[in-house]
Amino acid sequence: MLYDVSLHLAYRYEAQASGAHHMLRLLPLSLPDRQRLIAGAVTISPEPDELMNFVDFFRHPASHAILRAPHEKLDIRMHARVLVQPQPITVDFSPILDRLPQEIAETWTLDAESPHHFIGTSPRLPRDKDIAAYAREELKPSMTVRQVGEQLCSRIYHDFKYDADATTVDTSPAEAFSEKHGVCQDFTHVMITALRSLGIPAGYVSGFLRTIPPPGKERLEGADAMHAWVRVWCGKTTGWVELDPTNNIPAGTDHIVVGYGRDYSDVAPVIGVLKTYGKHKTDQAVDVIPVKQ
Repeated sequence: MLYDVSLHLAYRYEAQASGAHHMLRLLPLSLPDRQRLIAGAVTISPEPDELMNFVDFFRHPASHAILRAPHEKLDIRMHARVLVQPQPITVDFSPILDRLPQEIAETWTLDAESPHHFIGTSPRLPRDKDIAAYAREELKPSMTVRQVGEQLCSRIYHDFKYDADATTVDTSPAEAFSEKHGVCQDFTHVMITALRSLGIPAGYVSGFLRTIPPPGKERLEGADAMHAWVRVWCGKTTGWVELDPTNNIPAGTDHIVVGYGRDYSDVAPVIGVLKTYGKHKTDQAVDVIPVKQ
């Protein structure tokens, strides 16, 4: 599938902001045999006093923007054309859960894809005994790692309620798990915490999701979404598998990857600091439009 993807983030400050430092991770990745960024650009208004582009540890193209002068608003826009290739359905070659520790130990690398980065705690994901107990409830001795991931994906989808007003970007997995509601970030964080409690390496995927309107309804401009889902390390033979607990599906051609990390803190689209006071308002609009080939 070929897509034109656009994102508009608008920040409006009650009082003028200054001395702003923002880190941006917005452009889709190019991934071998999976996804190709054909063209893309990020624009910022007001124009930053300094803009430094770099590639971080997890191989994300990122930008550090500095705005020193006072400003009442900030507009960030991203436009990209991306080709997403369908992934073949493969046989489950992942090991049974008891054999996974040996495969992890035999992985002698610490690059960005290494499972060793994704098995312990991370900045937003401490251990949680309640989530760990939840993860163990339906385990069977013969289950493979991939089956465990798919089982947890399905269970979270059915046990949790999607509620855009129930949580914020700073809600912890423990809070979301206790209330059994939240958004894609919460579903993803709970599932990662559950998998890691079983010794399964799991990470956070940030990206875009094309939404399809109900039958007979027109697509609304700006109604698509930034999205989050889970990647699960299923052993040396299978590698990483991506599952979407918000929709109970494997990641497919409607999922466009922006970044991989241990949790949201590694892949936040925009994060930063500035000097101001009072409240601010944020608006977001996303369009993921298929391009006829």
